Amino acid sequence: MILPHAKQKPEDAFDIVVVGAGVIGLAVARELALHYQGSRSIVVLEGEDGFGRHTSSRNSEVIHAGLYYPADSAKASLCLNGRELLYRYCEDNAVPYSKIGKLVVAQADQLEELEVLERRAIANGVTDLEEIPRSRLRQWEPALSAEAALFSPSTGIIDSHAYMQSLLDDAQKAGALFAHSTRVSAGHADEQGFVLTTLIHEGAAQRQYSLRARVLINCAGLEANGLAAALLQESRPEAKPPTLQMSKGSYFTYQGENPFSHLIYPLPDQNNDALGIHATIDLSGGLRFGPDAEACQVLDYSVDPTKRDAFARAIARFFPSLDKHLLVPGYAGIRPKRKTRDGGPSDFLIRSEVEAGLPRLINLLAIESPGLTASLAIAKEVGHLVQGVED
Repeated sequence: MILPHAKQKPEDAFDIVVVGAGVIGLAVARELALHYQGSRSIVVLEGEDGFGRHTSSRNSEVIHAGLYYPADSAKASLCLNGRELLYRYCEDNAVPYSKIGKLVVAQADQLEELEVLERRAIANGVTDLEEIPRSRLRQWEPALSAEAALFSPSTGIIDSHAYMQSLLDDAQKAGALFAHSTRVSAGHADEQGFVLTTLIHEGAAQRQYSLRARVLINCAGLEANGLAAALLQESRPEAKPPTLQMSKGSYFTYQGENPFSHLIYPLPDQNNDALGIHATIDLSGGLRFGPDAEACQVLDYSVDPTKRDAFARAIARFFPSLDKHLLVPGYAGIRPKRKTRDGGPSDFLIRSEVEAGLPRLINLLAIESPGLTASLAIAKEVGHLVQGVED
């Protein structure tokens, strides 16, 4: 829990403090460090002993094309822009990736849903989709069972760890500092910015460390809402962050031969605001299936092996020759979801808290999929917000 008051006198002061070293925090730190080139002091605080230990590394490692999101959403615009930035970054920085392509498949009773998805994608600016009939699907993917599909050639896969390491290297070379094992425990705003109290873990021991931030960027992922609430509470109690729900997704790996050459996705699971259990291929050719979606209250990354039958039933709709006994528990991830007022799908919230009287606080809330794809575009948006504060 993050408390609203920090009682220690600050030991150090920084121009910009980024809380959270997931893919978003690292991309933001890199963007700002490259922009300011040492003229601002920048530090990234991370409670774990390394970067990207939660949502950023517990996902499908897919570079999304931008098919799914409402046309007026932050996810739609940032995914589309971020996709191109990310592919270019991978090329320029030798980050392993493959533009493997994705098939979104429909059964005979789902063809209208597939058309709706295609129209949404086109509205978002995704112009390279191709309709694939059953006859061609058989040629492309003999093990696949579906009536039709949309082929997305702009969808790819990435080594997310290598990408985050590259972002961190860029940020540090440009002068940013990285303070791992440093968890924010309390914070408050004052006339000079913000005072944060942290707990630094050094082996079995820990000590308190207090610092001042002139600009504070909250990229704390699953803990971002708690930090936002603590900082907003003092300034304007009614300015509460949105209510978020944690959603857990489990993956099963497949120990049999991988029959697919593309990513295989069913139509989205509208009931759970999720993309449905899909077939993902990693850069070494291994096959895994997931994630499902279930609401959760605690950080529990274990995978329930009794889910295997439910996974097998979902997968068998498009992969009927699946041997369910070759499905073994893989890993799980947890993402923060925010519902809109009309009950629509979750969207990103990226804003400077000007209305709450805290323009130097920039909150990034409910950053989930396609956050990895959108990371560089999100970083540029945050960069513009910071420059607005500086001006």
